[in-house]
Amino acid sequence: MSRDIKHLPEDYAALLAEVKERVRSAQYNALKAVNKELVGLCWDIGRIIVVRQSNAEHGAAIAERLAEDLRREFPGVGGFSRRNIFYMREFYLAYLDLPKVQPLVAQIGWAHNLIVLQRCKDPLEREFYIRMTRKFGWTKNVLIHQIENQSYEKTLLGQTSFDRTLTLELRAHSKLEVRDEYTFDFLELGEEHSERELERAIIARIEQFLRAMGGLFAFMGILFHRRLKCLVAIELKVGKFQPEFVGKMQFYLTALDRQVREKGENPSIGIILCKEKKRTVVEYALYNAHKPIGVATYRTVKRLPKELKGMLPAPEEIAKLLEGVT
Repeated sequence: MSRDIKHLPEDYAALLAEVKERVRSAQYNALKAVNKELVGLCWDIGRIIVVRQSNAEHGAAIAERLAEDLRREFPGVGGFSRRNIFYMREFYLAYLDLPKVQPLVAQIGWAHNLIVLQRCKDPLEREFYIRMTRKFGWTKNVLIHQIENQSYEKTLLGQTSFDRTLTLELRAHSKLEVRDEYTFDFLELGEEHSERELERAIIARIEQFLRAMGGLFAFMGILFHRRLKCLVAIELKVGKFQPEFVGKMQFYLTALDRQVREKGENPSIGIILCKEKKRTVVEYALYNAHKPIGVATYRTVKRLPKELKGMLPAPEEIAKLLEGVT
């Protein structure tokens, strides 16, 4: 063994790293191919059932018999339970009239599709979680957490100056990265706490904080968003939003862009996190902002206030925003 090591070239470590990366890439591509075939199979079974099922009253009998016959024909192959056969039919019907979404469902796992199918009823909400799962590679548990945390609603309600301050290419992606509200139920802070206590609690649980913020942040004393390729400044406020916060954030962003931002990086983005905000005040404060800034609140509970649920953008605006997510 030692004799073999002596004859290895000096760049062997680099060679090994390249081969390992190629193996991982092949494994990933193989998994993607298998998943695409599996989802395609579920789609086709659902389609065949719908096309051949002349009477909806026969649905239960068909699903039960089909599941039994498939298990007998293909012993050892999972996924042919009566419940799963029903889901295949429901899956096909859910996206039958959504040709824009059909190619996307094959790009996430069948288990992920079932989570979206069962937990989301609105077609645009389903499309949002499918696109975000595909984009960020969410695990099943992360997807469930995002749905329970109402990321769809909290993202679409976001108040930012991005439309006026970012290029068209960055706009849609940035708006989907900054939510109207963040849930920090892991901080274990009391209702009353100082900004210093909030900052310390976040630093102590930085990994959970980064996940709560979206999962594609790197922490380097300041946040860097890997996909947007930009620095992100966060201003923590334990009280109500005040219009002067925007002016202060613009100063921070100017300093970051001039002194810290590297060549090739996109303009820095600011997020002002407050305990409370009045949406009209935020709207006025951001009206003349010349830097990309978002204003959000944070909570230690997961539910969105009922009065905000009726304030989502119109369906056509949501559809247009989602089209920008690749």
